[in-house]
Amino acid sequence: MSADAPAPPRWYKPMLARRPDQEHRAATPLELFYDLVFVVAIAQAAVGLHHALAEDHWQSGLLGYAMVFFAIWWTWLNFAWFASAYDTDDTPYRIAVMVQMAGALILAAGVEPAFEDQDFMTVIIGYSVIRAAMVAQWFRAARSDPERRTTCLRYAVGLIVVQLLWITAGLTVEGTAFIFVWLVLVAVDMAVPVHAERAAPTTWHAHHITERYGLLTIIVLGETVLAATMGVHSALEIGHDRTQVLVIAVAGLVTVFSMWWLYFDRPAHDLLTNLRMAFRWGYGHYVVFGSAAAVGAGLEVILGNVEGESHLSDTAAAAPLTIAVAVYILSVWALQILPRDDVPLRWAYPACAVLAALAAFAPQPVVVTAILLAALVAWTVTVNHREALRTAQH
Repeated sequence: MSADAPAPPRWYKPMLARRPDQEHRAATPLELFYDLVFVVAIAQAAVGLHHALAEDHWQSGLLGYAMVFFAIWWTWLNFAWFASAYDTDDTPYRIAVMVQMAGALILAAGVEPAFEDQDFMTVIIGYSVIRAAMVAQWFRAARSDPERRTTCLRYAVGLIVVQLLWITAGLTVEGTAFIFVWLVLVAVDMAVPVHAERAAPTTWHAHHITERYGLLTIIVLGETVLAATMGVHSALEIGHDRTQVLVIAVAGLVTVFSMWWLYFDRPAHDLLTNLRMAFRWGYGHYVVFGSAAAVGAGLEVILGNVEGESHLSDTAAAAPLTIAVAVYILSVWALQILPRDDVPLRWAYPACAVLAALAAFAPQPVVVTAILLAALVAWTVTVNHREALRTAQH
């Protein structure tokens, strides 16, 4: 655009790439609103998992949860990275994002049929609405950003092709065959950014991206606290042993607090030094978010067992929580500890994860899990303190 050209209307701005080193780049109110809408879908997925596990339907529950959570996480991820590079915050951009929010609510409405009847059509419809808005955004970016036009067009065309495949699969494939088709389409869907970014990487902002992921982690952990609170309220209302319920509640709270501490122990933006690390870090959060939300479902299963809502053994009731915690620890270890040369912590996280998984066999599994996580936090703080003293001395 030449210097003499008239300024664009205030409601519309060219969708130019933002600088990856822009100062004070923070999450916008629209992005925070977007996250809150997606939490509805996450909460629905956690409820579906809780009911399936409480009824001892492990296989279908975990499979349904993995499939539904992928749709939630993947659409959120696509928006987060796009917004980091091309957020214009003008009227068309806001409308497109709100269309995506509507799609997320449709997706959330499809979670229950997906769990109960293996009917994923509503999820696919919501997914399609979200992706249609994203395609429009990518075409708009292609028009305004000549340097990365090929990248933007690869994204747009890739999303169109993959979404048509999802719709076709939803209409024509049923039963066990859909699981195999789902795996193939997940791989193809996740390959679209890899292919597109090879043309010319988008200008995502490392600080902004890590903040966005951190905010969603906080929200998911908040959902876990809410789920545990509702379970405690229900157990106390029915009149079960208040001491036992209080112990579970306190231990659950210590567990969630420790999960927060481990994730936010140190900034992560310094890990996103290249595209390869960005993909590893960004994609790996499927496990972080999924396991964090599953912790809430696990706490509800334990409290439901206390209430007599299910007839699981104590070990079977505790396993969803302890396994979810173990997976969460390993995912944080893989994404934020392994890339750093921090030997004292490299062995501590896997050891804690193994012990947490085995805690299901302990007399008080929730208490044991909480103690293990608190011990890992204490060890992390000690190691960081020693490192800070060593650095100060030099």
